[in-house]
Amino acid sequence: MNISDVKATAFAMPLTSPAFPRGPYQFRSREFLVITYRTELEALRAVVPEPLEISEPLVKFEFIRMPDSSGFGDYTESGQIIPVSFRGAQGNYVHGMYLNDQPAIAGGRELWGFPKKSASPKLAVETDTLVGTLDYGRVRIATATMGFKHKEADHAAVLAALAAPNFVLKIIPHVDGSPRICELVRYYTTNVTLKGAWTGPGSLELHPHALAPVSDLPVLKFQSALHFVADLTLGLGEVVHDYLA
Repeated sequence: MNISDVKATAFAMPLTSPAFPRGPYQFRSREFLVITYRTELEALRAVVPEPLEISEPLVKFEFIRMPDSSGFGDYTESGQIIPVSFRGAQGNYVHGMYLNDQPAIAGGRELWGFPKKSASPKLAVETDTLVGTLDYGRVRIATATMGFKHKEADHAAVLAALAAPNFVLKIIPHVDGSPRICELVRYYTTNVTLKGAWTGPGSLELHPHALAPVSDLPVLKFQSALHFVADLTLGLGEVVHDYLA
């Protein structure tokens, strides 16, 4: 390949067979279990990067079942999202994500800067209970439960939450190991069709792990449980702060 061919073809690695296709990235019947809980304020301050600001000492632990995602296939994801504000606007900072799909790991890290690691999350209904579990290797690090569809949730509130900006810290090293990219990226979900949303009693249990430290943001008090299903498009990002500038 000559230089012009490389420039015209290259968009992701490997050059001749990228790990993920070009977008748009659409998700159909994306199912969420979100447990919101109170945690230690100092623990949040230790992991949320400026210029983001912590709104309340809250964390959202999410389990997401994605049976139909364009480009990435069928997979499940779990992780911790922290409510924050940026220049006066409320949003969410993606602190850590664990999933079982290599193309989604590669695409998420390379495009947006999602903090994705390989693990084994599951989300399923067991009789009268919606259950989310997260295993890192053979070790169980998170278990969430919720009463299945006990009460319909406020659809307007769910849609408003989905419309809020989201933030990730994109870090890519140089070939000498020094940071080449270190940026705060903002992205949105768009084209949202909410198919159903419910609340009910819930619980969350976290366990320590050296390489998957979800329990570093400990559960002090259960706040709420939310279950919803939606179609949406995951929009690409924009840089809102360059830490190396």
